[in-house]
Amino acid sequence: MSQFIEVTGAREHNLKNIDVQIPKNKLTVITGISGSGKSSLAFDTIHAEGQRRYMESFSAYARQFVGSMERPDVDKIDGLSPVVAIEQKTTNKSPRSTVGKV
Repeated sequence: MSQFIEVTGAREHNLKNIDVQIPKNKLTVITGISGSGKSSLAFDTIHAEGQRRYMESFSAYARQFVGSMERPDVDKIDGLSPVVAIEQKTTNKSPRSTVGKV
Protein backbone atom coordinates (compact mmCIF):
# COMPACT_ATOMS: atom_id res chain seq x y z
CA MET A 1 0.00 0.00 0.00
CA SER A 2 1.33 3.39 -1.02
CA GLN A 3 2.40 5.87 1.65
CA PHE A 4 1.40 8.81 -0.58
CA ILE A 5 -1.47 10.18 -2.59
CA GLU A 6 0.18 10.89 -5.92
CA VAL A 7 -1.45 13.41 -8.25
CA THR A 8 -0.04 13.62 -11.77
CA GLY A 9 -0.98 16.24 -14.35
CA ALA A 10 -3.69 18.15 -12.47
CA ARG A 11 -5.24 20.84 -14.65
CA GLU A 12 -8.48 21.60 -12.81
CA HIS A 13 -9.39 25.34 -12.89
CA ASN A 14 -6.17 27.35 -12.39
CA LEU A 15 -3.84 24.36 -11.86
CA LYS A 16 -1.25 24.11 -14.62
CA ASN A 17 -0.39 20.43 -15.07
CA ILE A 18 1.06 20.01 -11.56
CA ASP A 19 2.40 16.84 -9.92
CA VAL A 20 2.34 16.40 -6.12
CA GLN A 21 2.88 13.68 -3.53
CA ILE A 22 0.85 14.07 -0.34
CA PRO A 23 1.77 11.81 2.61
CA LYS A 24 -0.99 9.58 3.93
CA ASN A 25 -1.95 9.35 7.62
CA LYS A 26 -0.50 12.78 8.35
CA LEU A 27 -2.05 16.20 8.75
CA THR A 28 -1.20 18.08 5.57
CA VAL A 29 -1.74 21.78 4.99
CA ILE A 30 -1.92 23.18 1.47
CA THR A 31 -0.75 26.80 1.50
CA GLY A 32 -0.16 29.48 -1.09
CA ILE A 33 -1.16 32.92 -2.19
CA SER A 34 -4.70 33.78 -3.23
CA GLY A 35 -5.54 32.19 -6.58
CA SER A 36 -2.70 29.66 -6.49
CA GLY A 37 -5.04 26.64 -6.68
CA LYS A 38 -5.19 25.39 -3.09
CA SER A 39 -8.93 24.66 -3.18
CA SER A 40 -8.72 23.43 -6.77
CA LEU A 41 -6.19 20.82 -5.68
CA ALA A 42 -7.85 19.80 -2.41
CA PHE A 43 -11.54 19.86 -3.31
CA ASP A 44 -11.96 20.04 -7.09
CA THR A 45 -9.28 17.42 -7.84
CA ILE A 46 -8.49 15.08 -4.91
CA HIS A 47 -11.84 15.15 -3.10
CA ALA A 48 -13.87 15.03 -6.33
CA GLU A 49 -11.98 11.97 -7.60
CA GLY A 50 -12.21 10.18 -4.24
CA GLN A 51 -15.93 10.84 -4.04
CA ARG A 52 -16.43 9.76 -7.68
CA ARG A 53 -14.60 6.47 -7.05
CA TYR A 54 -16.66 5.90 -3.92
CA MET A 55 -19.90 6.48 -5.84
CA GLU A 56 -18.75 4.01 -8.52
CA SER A 57 -18.71 1.31 -5.84
CA PHE A 58 -22.50 1.67 -5.42
CA SER A 59 -24.83 -0.63 -7.27
CA ALA A 60 -26.31 0.62 -10.54
CA TYR A 61 -29.66 0.88 -8.77
CA ALA A 62 -28.27 3.16 -6.04
CA ARG A 63 -26.29 5.27 -8.52
CA GLN A 64 -29.43 6.22 -10.43
CA PHE A 65 -30.57 8.22 -7.39
CA VAL A 66 -27.21 9.90 -6.81
CA GLY A 67 -26.41 10.96 -10.36
CA SER A 68 -23.10 10.86 -12.16
CA MET A 69 -19.99 12.79 -11.24
CA GLU A 70 -17.51 14.12 -13.76
CA ARG A 71 -13.89 13.04 -13.63
CA PRO A 72 -11.55 15.91 -12.68
CA ASP A 73 -9.07 17.11 -15.30
CA VAL A 74 -6.08 15.08 -14.12
CA ASP A 75 -3.87 12.44 -15.75
CA LYS A 76 -3.61 10.12 -12.75
CA ILE A 77 -4.30 9.91 -9.01
CA ASP A 78 -2.81 6.94 -7.14
CA GLY A 79 -3.14 5.89 -3.50
CA LEU A 80 -6.51 7.55 -2.98
CA SER A 81 -8.88 6.17 -0.32
CA PRO A 82 -12.60 6.99 0.05
CA VAL A 83 -12.94 10.64 1.07
CA VAL A 84 -15.07 12.81 3.33
CA ALA A 85 -15.06 16.60 3.35
CA ILE A 86 -15.86 18.65 6.42
CA GLU A 87 -17.48 22.04 5.98
CA GLN A 88 -17.02 24.68 8.65
CA LYS A 89 -19.46 27.55 8.95
CA THR A 90 -20.75 29.93 11.58
CA THR A 91 -24.21 29.31 13.01
CA ASN A 92 -24.78 32.78 14.41
CA LYS A 93 -23.16 36.19 14.45
CA SER A 94 -20.28 35.20 16.75
CA PRO A 95 -17.11 34.19 14.86
CA ARG A 96 -16.14 31.99 17.84
CA SER A 97 -19.13 29.70 17.27
CA THR A 98 -18.59 27.31 14.37
CA VAL A 99 -20.08 23.99 13.34
CA GLY A 100 -18.35 21.20 11.44
CA LYS A 101 -20.60 19.33 9.01
CA VAL A 102 -19.87 16.06 7.22
